[in-house]
Amino acid sequence: MRLTSFTDFALRALMRLAGEPTRTFATNEIAAEFGISRNHLAKVVRDLAGFGFIATQRGAGGGFTLARPAEMITLGEVVRALEGPHSLVECFRDDGGACVLTPRCRLKSKLAAAREAFMRELDGTTLAECTYPARPRRSPAAA
Repeated sequence: MRLTSFTDFALRALMRLAGEPTRTFATNEIAAEFGISRNHLAKVVRDLAGFGFIATQRGAGGGFTLARPAEMITLGEVVRALEGPHSLVECFRDDGGACVLTPRCRLKSKLAAAREAFMRELDGTTLAECTYPARPRRSPAAA
């Protein structure tokens, strides 16, 4: 299974927010911390807000925070929301695709089982279990 970079960046941002749930973050800050394009992260933030995972505030002092506790967000829910109905293989498409193996294929059921196991693991994992804490601040004496 491979997640898009969009979903990867979203999970990173959510993990970071979960690490300091009472804090408001700016897009620039998270983009710099994780080496992500600010413009790309802005699109991620827009979608995360649209799906109700984060709350955003515009203007001075604005930024974004988790919209609900990290214990109430599963990784599976985030992945399903952001990845959408993308098919793992052609025969999983709603229209069945045009795979010539379809009538006698033994692979489809194995891939379906693997996908379900993958999502079951993500459904059983909360964002709280994957928090990414802030980097320890260096004391002035250590600098």
